[in-house]
Amino acid sequence: MLKQFEAHFKDLGYTEPTAIQTAVYEPLAGDQNVLGLAPTGSGKTVAFTLPALANLLPGDGTQLIVLEPSQELAIQTSRVMRDWAKLLNLKVVALTGGANVKRQTERLKKRPEVIVGTPGRVLNLVSDRKLKLHLVSLLIVDEADDLLTGDTLDTVRSIAQDMPADVQLGFFSATDTPILHELEQWFGQSVTRIDVRQEDNTQGVVRHGLLQVGMGKRDQMLKRMLAIPNFRALVFFKQANTLRQTATRFYHEHMSAASLTSDLRQVQREKALQDFRLGRTRLLLTTDVAARGLDIPKLPAVINYDLPTSVNEYVHRVGRTGRMGEPGQVISLGDDHDLRDLKKLLKDTDYDLVPLYFSGRTLTTEKPVAVMPQPAATTAKPSADATAKTPKGAGKRAVAGEKPAGKANTPHAKQEPNPSKKKKHKNRHTKNKGMRKKWRDRDAQQSQQ
Repeated sequence: MLKQFEAHFKDLGYTEPTAIQTAVYEPLAGDQNVLGLAPTGSGKTVAFTLPALANLLPGDGTQLIVLEPSQELAIQTSRVMRDWAKLLNLKVVALTGGANVKRQTERLKKRPEVIVGTPGRVLNLVSDRKLKLHLVSLLIVDEADDLLTGDTLDTVRSIAQDMPADVQLGFFSATDTPILHELEQWFGQSVTRIDVRQEDNTQGVVRHGLLQVGMGKRDQMLKRMLAIPNFRALVFFKQANTLRQTATRFYHEHMSAASLTSDLRQVQREKALQDFRLGRTRLLLTTDVAARGLDIPKLPAVINYDLPTSVNEYVHRVGRTGRMGEPGQVISLGDDHDLRDLKKLLKDTDYDLVPLYFSGRTLTTEKPVAVMPQPAATTAKPSADATAKTPKGAGKRAVAGEKPAGKANTPHAKQEPNPSKKKKHKNRHTKNKGMRKKWRDRDAQQSQQ
């Protein structure tokens, strides 16, 4: 490692290089083609940045191209590389789709030594002859398991073919896929495979939980989670339409949430990500495409609103939390059938999936015990003999007027009125009834005389 890098390494608070940083430095610095496999959050960006920059010459034009699958990851990588490049007087420019092409073209006129971009935008500028690759000595393909699929594979190969035939190649990924075993076939050069996934110890303790929630109640569950103190989460959706519906609902209800999707303008995406990193918003709703490879320091949780359909998807999603030794929590939402399918999908992995329950304002692994309501006190039925000796209606009045249990011996208990006892109201006819009879008797005696 260069002396300038060693000093900056300590200034950033790092004590020692990670497994992937140690393993690939010498091969990359020694012009070898490399495939580096390491867990998410293990420092792969710095792993290829340091040896790649060490071989560049300031003022000699574009010599290094780094390809990333998304705008966010390209911008994130360019910032990391720029921090190290300034120590060697090297310039780094980001070329991403969605940004102003004219502005990017103007930056290329300054002849930056390093280009970090998305494959589509880089190829467009190469085709328009705005970007020349004849001096490039190293091509880095980050998140190779994602970039080397479908149409993107053809785009990456087209970019490589515009470079010198002996260009050095570097591929980096957190997961292994079949195409990573066929790199020589696709790029015409042998590649040294370096896999440190079993040796790496940068991962913090991450708990993987299953929370049974139906589709119609998942938005409500997200709201309830916001009641947890200091809770923040990256929320993964499968469909952009579902994400928009949830984002719109949260916006109208003034919830602390923002969305990060590929159809937003770059300025909007950068603001959403920056607000989330700074804690201004507590939920970032996103898709696999937009959040691939993002580094969000000390992210407490990842929520699978829609469950992943492949092991690789799950690995990359959960890799956003528990980075660089920090603890993390993964919460997968779904009904009973969905959660069973997820268990089957991950049965051959080392993930320990544990049921979660939301109780009060916390997530717990202990199933809440339902509290049964106490039955109301019932009055014993009068026996047949007692009924026979009781005047008609007297028994009913006694039952209805009985005081509830627990209140009879209370000294200050308020006496409840007896609804069965009707107050008798005397009227003037009832009051004079006896006098009228007395007068009639008197009149009868006088008439006999």
